[in-house]
Amino acid sequence: MTSAAPAWLMPIVAICTLQTISSFLTRFIPIIAPAMSADFGWSGSSIGYLTASNSLGGLAMLIAGSALLKQIGGMRTLQFTLSLGACCLAFLLYPSIAVALAACFTMGLSNGVSNPAGSEVLQRFSPPGKRNLMFSIKQAGVPLGGVMAGLLVPMVVDWAGWRMALLVCALLVLLPTVLTWRLSAGLDEVPERTGRFLPMPTWRSLRTLVVPLTSLAYNRGLMKISIVGGLFAVSQSCWFTFTVIYLIDGLGYSLSRAGMVFAVMQAGGVIGRIALGWLSDRMKSATATLSIAAIFSAATTVLLGLTTPQWPLWSTALLAFVAGCSVASWNGVQIAEVARRSAPQAISETAAGSSILVNLTNMVAPTMFALFVSAGGGYGYAFICAGACSLLVLVCLPRDRRKGAGAAA
Repeated sequence: MTSAAPAWLMPIVAICTLQTISSFLTRFIPIIAPAMSADFGWSGSSIGYLTASNSLGGLAMLIAGSALLKQIGGMRTLQFTLSLGACCLAFLLYPSIAVALAACFTMGLSNGVSNPAGSEVLQRFSPPGKRNLMFSIKQAGVPLGGVMAGLLVPMVVDWAGWRMALLVCALLVLLPTVLTWRLSAGLDEVPERTGRFLPMPTWRSLRTLVVPLTSLAYNRGLMKISIVGGLFAVSQSCWFTFTVIYLIDGLGYSLSRAGMVFAVMQAGGVIGRIALGWLSDRMKSATATLSIAAIFSAATTVLLGLTTPQWPLWSTALLAFVAGCSVASWNGVQIAEVARRSAPQAISETAAGSSILVNLTNMVAPTMFALFVSAGGGYGYAFICAGACSLLVLVCLPRDRRKGAGAAA
């Protein structure tokens, strides 16, 4: 006699799968873009603009999409934006940078939905004794989507070309979206529809858009730890966006080799997110943990800028793995510290405000990096400058005056 699956299992699997797919839809852009750029005659730095447009889509949804999430539910909104993003992959076939920017913007919408939608579902369905584990698994789905992109996309490009890779990626996004479509009816909590489906914005509703950012002024430490997230995001966004094109243009790697290194970096992110969370609990200090992550983030980013074609593949892969454990793994500890320093009734607003700063960085940093490279500065110096931003974390980290204040983290 077999026991029935627990009631929480299917919702958890569904939302974690969709979050991984949403991450895949974002991470595959800098991997497939080198092949597109070579075919259309675009410069390598154009990848930075495409990634920035994608981040802008997530930021727009994070700021202005709350009404849609409340009206149709977080999971349904995530499914809708994933479907829309998959359809927009077809527009990347058109050799226009403006069309590609618009498509990347639309594809980024799901990235702004995945965190609030996933957190809402997990909060209601996770078993109380396993809630932290469930949230850790959800966060690990972000770099896992990058691992999928790094391994799958180059393989399909080598086998059938980048245009066929777009079709395969679209199917990979649509399949789990369709399979989980009926589940959202039972998982989303939506109000009864009265009057207009999406009410017209008023001055009062527009003012609420700035509430997440103004909530960061609750105390000085909260603002500083939020700025720390933005500084960490400089190196992270540059690694995610330019690693593949740098390895191809700067070190002469093939797309499959560069994709493998990218996948190793993302795998390091899966391990690093869990390891840094454990280390923070062990040391009873988020500040000390983030300081360690900042030093390794700066060192690995600078070293990436100093690599040469003479470096063996294993050394580049090892550098990417260590970078994944630091550059791409600070998020959970920083988010927890934002929550600790927030007023209990304003945690959701401060978390959103901190995420907005990170998303702004994810938009601005790749753009500045691309402009620097286009101006002749070179990838090496650009990565060195990005690494310097990670060192600024050591200056901006808030220091608690009373002993043991970090233990609450």
